[in-house]
Amino acid sequence: MRHRLGSALASLVVIAVLAGPAGSQQPAAPTHETRKVADNVYIFRHVGHQSMFVVTPDGVIATDPISPAAAKVYVEEIKKVTSAPVRYVIYSHHHLDHIAGGAPFKQAGAIFVAHQNAKARLAAINHPDTVLPDVVVDDAGGALTLGGTRLELHYLGRNHSDNTLVMLLPKERILFAVDWLPIREILFRNVPDSYMDEWFVSLDRVLALEWDRMIAGHPRQGGVGTKEDVRNLKQYMTDLREAVRQAADDGKCIDKAMQEVKLPKYEGWGRYKEFLPGNVERFCFYWRNGWN
Repeated sequence: MRHRLGSALASLVVIAVLAGPAGSQQPAAPTHETRKVADNVYIFRHVGHQSMFVVTPDGVIATDPISPAAAKVYVEEIKKVTSAPVRYVIYSHHHLDHIAGGAPFKQAGAIFVAHQNAKARLAAINHPDTVLPDVVVDDAGGALTLGGTRLELHYLGRNHSDNTLVMLLPKERILFAVDWLPIREILFRNVPDSYMDEWFVSLDRVLALEWDRMIAGHPRQGGVGTKEDVRNLKQYMTDLREAVRQAADDGKCIDKAMQEVKLPKYEGWGRYKEFLPGNVERFCFYWRNGWN
């Protein structure tokens, strides 16, 4: 899919911090912000989610419209950066907390893109606020070229879902990856809707791509990571797998393992105490059912 036009990029607007409650000494955190990370690449954050958008002379490529409330703000933030229309909206995967806000983009004429499995899942869910993709890519992935900017869509296998796409800007060496590559943080709860054995394969595949910075789908731990963060995640998952394997061999899966397995090396990571037991539970199921 190729489009070529030409117009100027507007400057980034500074987002005002919302006022705190009456009498408070500390202002409340802003509900949203937009920040520039490269000449034509921006992060839009709304509360605990973030998306990437790319501005070109021919228009904008946006990712993950988050929610209906977020999308209204998202559209306005893009308008503060450029008058160019949003040409494409790309879904990272089918989970609604990241993509249910597409309506304003669709009404403005954007083309929606996702993995073919995401379209099938969204059609089955039939959520009223979620726009079905217009264009799908298969496991081979694809690419968009708009206004001289190339954005690659890579499907790296099943991990957090069976339809996750990562988006790579090869010139800028920036990757957008959602939910399955947390930055210095324990995996979410008991890692629902996941394929743990194949997740390791996806980690090797994303490390093989050429990129320097990764924009994550959540702003925690700064929201931007590196390959070192992915290598550290792989090491955490490897250490956890081996610790749980030993617990399974000792007949402790599931409840005792959830209580006893500790990985002190990662105590400084986000949500360690909160989510480690759930991570152990997920790995126990894999060992109990026969790890591939």
